[in-house]
Amino acid sequence: MSRLMIALLFAAAAPSFAADLTINIDGVSSAEGQVMVAVFNSADTFPAKPLRAAAVPAHEGTVQLQVTDLPAGDYALAVYHDANGNGKMDRNSVGMPTEDFAFSNNAFGKRGAPSFEDARIVLPASGATTRVNLR
Repeated sequence: MSRLMIALLFAAAAPSFAADLTINIDGVSSAEGQVMVAVFNSADTFPAKPLRAAAVPAHEGTVQLQVTDLPAGDYALAVYHDANGNGKMDRNSVGMPTEDFAFSNNAFGKRGAPSFEDARIVLPASGATTRVNLR
């Protein structure tokens, strides 16, 4: 058996560690714009440098978004309703968000974003579903 064939057999037999994360987002106030989700995999990157970002068209009530093929592990989410569709979280003159937002675990920071640990969710290899409430 050639080395290439052996390598292909091992690759085919290797377990897949990619998991899917389903996010249910409650409290979407209108069908305007889109709901944006940023996925973070460490305290060092949260909440500034997402590993992955995704969006889904908004509709009033609850929207669902799925992020696929994530390695099993710890993550934190930042979610917001980009109601005006400009691709960014709008803020007032003192820096407070003017669009609805949430973090995983519905964590809330005292002055800004919560800690990664407070927003941390565990994604097993089998996948998971989580829920956040926009405020």
